[in-house]
Amino acid sequence: GMSDAANVENAAADDAVPLVPEGDSLVYEEELLRNPYSLKLWLRYLESTSSGKKGKADAPFKVRRLLFERALKALPGSYKLWNMYLRERRDRIKHKCITDPAFEAVNNTYERALVFMHKMPRIWIDYCKFLQIQRKVTKTRHTYDRALRSLPITQHEKIWKPYIVFVKQSNVPEMACRVFRRYLKLEPDEVEDYAQFLQAHGEWNEAAHLLAKALNRDTFTSKKGKSKHVLWLELCDLCTKHAPSIAGLRVEPIVRGALRRFTDDVGRLWAALADYFIRLGHFEKARDVFEEGLGTVLTVRDFSLVFDAYTQFEETMISAQMQPEGPAAAAGPAAGEEGEEEDDELELRLARLQHLLDRRAELLCSVRLRQNPHNVHEWHKRVKIFEDRDAPDKVIQAYAEAVQTVDPARADGKPHTLWVAFARYYEDNDDLDSARDILERATKVPYRVVEDLAAVWCEWAEMELRHDEHAAALRLLERATHVSDRLARQKDVSSLPVQQRLWKSVRVWSLYVDLEESLGTLETTRAAYDRMMDLKVITPQILMNYAHMLEEHKHFEDSFRVYEKGVAAFEWPVSRDLWISYLKKFVERYEGRKVERARDLFEQALERIPPSEAKEVYLLYARMEENHGLVKNAMAVYDRACKSVAVEERWPLYIAYINKATEFFGVTRTRPIYEAAVHNVAEGDIRDVCVRYAELERTLGEVDRARAVYVYGSQHCPPGGGDAELWRRWNDFEVRHGNEDTFREMLRIKRSVQLQFSQRHVNAVNAAAALQLGGDGPANKRARISNDMEVLERQMMDQTMQMLADKPSQSRGGDVVAASAEQLSDVLALPPPPPPPPADPI
Repeated sequence: GMSDAANVENAAADDAVPLVPEGDSLVYEEELLRNPYSLKLWLRYLESTSSGKKGKADAPFKVRRLLFERALKALPGSYKLWNMYLRERRDRIKHKCITDPAFEAVNNTYERALVFMHKMPRIWIDYCKFLQIQRKVTKTRHTYDRALRSLPITQHEKIWKPYIVFVKQSNVPEMACRVFRRYLKLEPDEVEDYAQFLQAHGEWNEAAHLLAKALNRDTFTSKKGKSKHVLWLELCDLCTKHAPSIAGLRVEPIVRGALRRFTDDVGRLWAALADYFIRLGHFEKARDVFEEGLGTVLTVRDFSLVFDAYTQFEETMISAQMQPEGPAAAAGPAAGEEGEEEDDELELRLARLQHLLDRRAELLCSVRLRQNPHNVHEWHKRVKIFEDRDAPDKVIQAYAEAVQTVDPARADGKPHTLWVAFARYYEDNDDLDSARDILERATKVPYRVVEDLAAVWCEWAEMELRHDEHAAALRLLERATHVSDRLARQKDVSSLPVQQRLWKSVRVWSLYVDLEESLGTLETTRAAYDRMMDLKVITPQILMNYAHMLEEHKHFEDSFRVYEKGVAAFEWPVSRDLWISYLKKFVERYEGRKVERARDLFEQALERIPPSEAKEVYLLYARMEENHGLVKNAMAVYDRACKSVAVEERWPLYIAYINKATEFFGVTRTRPIYEAAVHNVAEGDIRDVCVRYAELERTLGEVDRARAVYVYGSQHCPPGGGDAELWRRWNDFEVRHGNEDTFREMLRIKRSVQLQFSQRHVNAVNAAAALQLGGDGPANKRARISNDMEVLERQMMDQTMQMLADKPSQSRGGDVVAASAEQLSDVLALPPPPPPPPADPI
């Protein structure tokens, strides 16, 4: 049945609605009389009265409401009818004030509907949202609760979502908390929303407990995609920033657990834990936490975070101490004593802050050493910090800790420098016995390389020398270089400890022989050098020092034997300095008395030295033959040298060869040398050879030979660029000694050479293109033809030069030029032309 309010409403509506149906309504009424329970018939009847019907005026809402009521009375279990009816009733009043009685009438209609539709979640949700619009908080909450009781558990999710939104917006925290707690029993993974809600309303304690319980569940998965790392950090921040509000949770174990698990945020967590105790007023405990954090962090970033928080805490404490609290106390003895106590407290805090700032470098160095305890450089920096503070106890402690901590096999740097610096510190403080003990222990450390151990022994010996303990230094180095014959005969010693390989160190042996030279006798020094040579640890420089020492003591033959052993032991180019010094010393010693032996030495040197690098030896050989041997042999040496050394170095040798030939045999004997030079020097030096050769022939009056030399040289010198010197001299030569025919021939050759070099450049480009493209195209053929022509021209020029060389010297009338001694010297002393600049590409 209907309620009383509905009956009154329907009676009031019936007064204004005509009861007699008309038109289409009459047809539907007749159908309904025959079939009153047809849902389709009622729906068509309602559709005929809707505003969407064309060609007919809309029926009043009161008529439609009466039809809905009649239909629902006949079909009270139709969800479709109730949903249409309730939606239309809501739409009719949505523009009215929420205090209008029509809202209450719609509420009553919803209540009537829920009698039959209590299993339909859509009706419940629409009703609850409609009540939310009316701001009826309690009734809305009751309705949501009724819905949860009426609907099966499988449909509760549809109700809880708008329910949670409603309680968040209701601004009634207590109600929201109770609803959330009920909701978490159904959906425990939604704890993040509840925790966020609690934090927004200042319920820090319950939020912390919720997050802690969630993190303790292994099956917990964040709905917002947060990792346990992030949630744990949020819990730590929540507990530390709101410490007074947290009860029932052990905050310190929570934060320390995060410190053990999450190493990326150690600095922030230490600062947060200290902040927790600061907020609780436990300042001494906060300092202990800061100190512990500074002593355990492993990165500079974390150290900076903790140190900055620590200094800020101390500065805040000082500022709080300096601020006056209330009006000044009355004057009196008690006030004076209290003021003195406050001043002492303030001085104590200032001293504490200054002490913290002074320790920053030390603490930072400790952080780096915790990262890598085998970092030698950082240990030296730590010692330097204590030395700057003038704290000898801490310096010694740091050195002792360093040498005990650093593993030589894993050291980053040179670990022996720590031992040496440790001993030097005791030495500087006049405690030689302790320094010796430290160095003795240092010699037994298993270093990675022999050089580290050698540096320790050498430093020990130098320390003894600094204190005039020469005999002790010599005994030390004798210990260091001692090796048994069995170990010396062993081929592979790389797998032995460094203490058994110390005899391979050149540094120790060098210092040993230096001390023997200064403090020992000649016999002991020679024995040390010979032992080095037997053990094959000598270097060319040490060997030269040995030879020089023997020479100073007039043991020349022994010195030469040392050189012999050296050049036999070392290959080129290591033996270069040995050979040069040996040859110079031998020639200087015996001069012309043992020429044959000197020649043998030079020949041995030239056999072992690559010909391209034997220029200096050839010059020494030739100088020896000039001064103490035969000039003929000197010329032969020069000739061998000019043909053996590298092509780039031949022209300077030819110049020396020509000068010596002129000095000993005259100018005419230089022609074969020039002809050989033309064929043997580098391409870039042919111009200089031809210019000098032609000038010589011109000075001797051999005009035809000079012209032939110019013609030959022109084939290698393009007219432009740096080779213009030859063409200028040839031009001057033809002006002075030629005629019209020879001058024209010169111009023809000039044009031909210019065209030849231009064509050579083009052919090179074409040949490169042909190689890239492949095949035997026209460009490749032209390049071959041009190269063949060039070869023929070169052969003709060579034949001409050979004919002139075989032709006896003649001089024509009018072309004879008297060559005085001064002119000849000018020819032979011509300055070498400047090096040609790089030719511009055509």
